Amino acid sequence: MRAAIRAVDPNQPVSNVGTLAEVLGEEMKARRLEITLLTVFAALALLLAALGIYGVLSYFVAQHTREFGVRLALGAQPRDLLALVIGNSLKLTLTGVVLGVLGALALTRLIAHLLFAMSATDPQTFAVVASLLVFVALLACYFPARRATKMDPLIALRCE
Repeated sequence: MRAAIRAVDPNQPVSNVGTLAEVLGEEMKARRLEITLLTVFAALALLLAALGIYGVLSYFVAQHTREFGVRLALGAQPRDLLALVIGNSLKLTLTGVVLGVLGALALTRLIAHLLFAMSATDPQTFAVVASLLVFVALLACYFPARRATKMDPLIALRCE
């Protein structure tokens, strides 16, 4: 490239010669780092949210051991306890997702400069992320709820 430019105009200075892919790669390096960091922090936030939900539900199940024991002793089926625990947590999860989506819609202007070839308010993205959050929350709720269904009513009633 330098030889071709010198052949046309020998007095023309030539610097930073590279392919279009190399030039665009250098220009996009900072944005790629921002997106990578945003992705890593989002994954960590999802993990922390799942651990928090699991911890709160485990504590809830431990606190209501006697209640679950009474329910089981009076004839409640394990699936009823599972539905009770997951149903209560699903209500809170859906409330949090709705509030989160509304907050995200309000704050989309802050990340709009990082997005290419898509809108900051893309409905598919919001639907996928909301579904992922609900799935992770249900998964985190399932294990403590399952533990509530496995308890022996006599041991649960003796628990103080």
